[in-house]
Amino acid sequence: MVVALIIACEVGFWVLLALGLGARYLLKWRRTGVVLLLCEPVLELVLFAVTAWDLKNGAEPGWEHGLAALYIGYTVAYGHYTIRWLDGHAAHRLGGAPPPVKPPRYGRARAAHEGRLWLRTLLGAAVACALLQGAVWYVGDDGDVSSLRAFQWAALRVLGIHGAVALGYLIWPKKAPAGTPEAAAERRKQEAHR
Repeated sequence: MVVALIIACEVGFWVLLALGLGARYLLKWRRTGVVLLLCEPVLELVLFAVTAWDLKNGAEPGWEHGLAALYIGYTVAYGHYTIRWLDGHAAHRLGGAPPPVKPPRYGRARAAHEGRLWLRTLLGAAVACALLQGAVWYVGDDGDVSSLRAFQWAALRVLGIHGAVALGYLIWPKKAPAGTPEAAAERRKQEAHR
């Protein structure tokens, strides 16, 4: 039941997002679009409640409960970011707004961008680990919590891998190809420091 609800929440996320952006930009119903977009967190609350209810009714903690915690953590950390990103593209394509600013691709600016994304991953991992720890305490000595612990380690591994990638951009910043505006700006910056 929990797996079906995770799938339903993911489908519901994209349906609410499409309806919210459609109402906002196609129908020009700005308030209705905002209300639909604000309904997104309700999906995670429902998933959290059903997962807790499932454990309360004696379900053996399993991978589906761990997956629900990871899903909620990811949505808390990246849900607003994803909505904002898609809203910028919808405003451009459907509302006549200028194209959204793309993330930096080179140098320290890219490293800073990757660092901010890693902080989101840190938030998601913290939320997931906290929910999983709550489930471990809730189940107590009455059940096998090894699958919940395994998902805590999975969240920490993802955090570590993403941190290594972000650190790589900081230590070895990617240089802009010659002839691009970014390369010219970097060259001017180096000449100014001489």
